[in-house]
Amino acid sequence: MAKIYVIHENSEWTVHLTRRLEELGLPYEEWHLDQGTVDLNQAPPVGVFYSRMSASAHTRDHRFAPEFTSNVLAWLEAHGRQVFNGTRALELEVSKVKQYLALNAQGVRTPKTTAAIGKQHIVEAARPFAGQPFITKHNRAGKGLGVQLFQTLEGLESYLNSPEFEEPVDGITLIQEYIQAPEPYITRCEFVGGKFVYAVRVDTSGGFELCPADACNIGDLFCPVGEQVEEKPKFQIVEGFDDPILRQYEQVLAVNNIQVAGIEFIRNADGEIFTYDINTNTNYNSDAEAAAGKFGMLEVAKFLGAELAKVHVHA
Repeated sequence: MAKIYVIHENSEWTVHLTRRLEELGLPYEEWHLDQGTVDLNQAPPVGVFYSRMSASAHTRDHRFAPEFTSNVLAWLEAHGRQVFNGTRALELEVSKVKQYLALNAQGVRTPKTTAAIGKQHIVEAARPFAGQPFITKHNRAGKGLGVQLFQTLEGLESYLNSPEFEEPVDGITLIQEYIQAPEPYITRCEFVGGKFVYAVRVDTSGGFELCPADACNIGDLFCPVGEQVEEKPKFQIVEGFDDPILRQYEQVLAVNNIQVAGIEFIRNADGEIFTYDINTNTNYNSDAEAAAGKFGMLEVAKFLGAELAKVHVHA
């Protein structure tokens, strides 16, 4: 019997989807690809395959899960299986450099960014940013890995030579202009089946924790010590959000064969949009969804169910 195969390495982020699949009575099987085998002499099972492989897998001691998944996806695609968020999506998931190039190719503006390997080269890459705030981040990231804000080159050099410096898992550090927003929030646009579902406003005043998953808990990277932040929802779905950028985002996803994603942007003081992240392993915040009555994982489950029905029709 054809099934929905959910490819991942993090059960905490996947249970929200499998519950929805069960609600809808859809047959599914999980492939947890931290370890395993793929027999290249065998054909894959019949069904639809959805990859939720994450760039932050190494933070859960699943260091080679993305590399293994890349090969499994190639095997599935070579056999003509229906794969959602396949090899190209994973290629972008694990490289912000490639994300920015894909965005720029469709006319989407990204912050000025330089990629560097080696501490000396990181400092040299930051020199053009001197005199204004800038940030560093990991090329292969997820969960805000390696995001640090600097006001000076001296601050960067001090960080690079301290025990606090985090070596990126792929060795590549990004130096990026810091976009100062007039209000402390960013916007994350969610897409399912390549189409816009909703936008969520993420409050960054208490720290730059952008992962919306309920299981996500990241240090307050930007939070001033001792500052008291008023209690308010960190994630809020924006009613009736619309902007021309959505059409550009849908084009980015279509060209790169990505079906499910969250794309994040920030506005500067002039209202200009800067896009800085495509998350192909997108998560949803249950409190924000309950308040708005919109449910991302339900939409994903419905989408996969509709695609599975097509497999049955053509079987």
